[in-house]
Amino acid sequence: MPNPPEPGALRDAILVHGLWMRGLVMGPLAARLTRAGFRCHLFDYTGRARPLAANAERLAHLARQVGAAHFVGHSLGGLVVLDALAREPSLPVGRVALLGTPARGCFAARRLAHFGLGRWLLGESEALWREGRTARWTRPEPLGVIAGTVPIGMGRVFAQLPCVNDGVVCVDETRIDGMAACSVLPVSHSGMLLSARVAESLRAFLELGSFPPHAH
Repeated sequence: MPNPPEPGALRDAILVHGLWMRGLVMGPLAARLTRAGFRCHLFDYTGRARPLAANAERLAHLARQVGAAHFVGHSLGGLVVLDALAREPSLPVGRVALLGTPARGCFAARRLAHFGLGRWLLGESEALWREGRTARWTRPEPLGVIAGTVPIGMGRVFAQLPCVNDGVVCVDETRIDGMAACSVLPVSHSGMLLSARVAESLRAFLELGSFPPHAH
């Protein structure tokens, strides 16, 4: 069998959206990555109505069809990525980037889940938002995390968030033990999908395995 390509040489990227969204919401970010020479594949799923395992299985199926690729997950989509890669260790992966993903649970979502309507809105994803996942990366591929600091988002409607946040997820809630790099940028939870600065940081990470010097 031929050796797999170096991570920086991979040009395929699978993009996974967050809760209450559909795949097209990743379109602006995909367009910027496409102009940088990537082939973007948008994964569409239903976070409310389907359990994590089912969505992770479908993502792994797409990944097998695409072949070696980078993974980019926004918000809940990052948890779908983490679960798929944990369940399928043989999947060929370049680099993995998570944007505003509540890896350690989400304070705002826990407050939202106190209400019946809130539990309905979160649906099958409620436990994920409440508890997160095991926030430890053990695969050999580099993992990069992008977090935002502009507190504009639905999370602030339900709770006074206790620390620096993107309006939904606190920066500390995005941290994962074993991550290769972290970038904290002045963007909101949804705004990071429209941000040229986020797209440039993501491009650099997928190609080089690190974020630009201005990304802290």
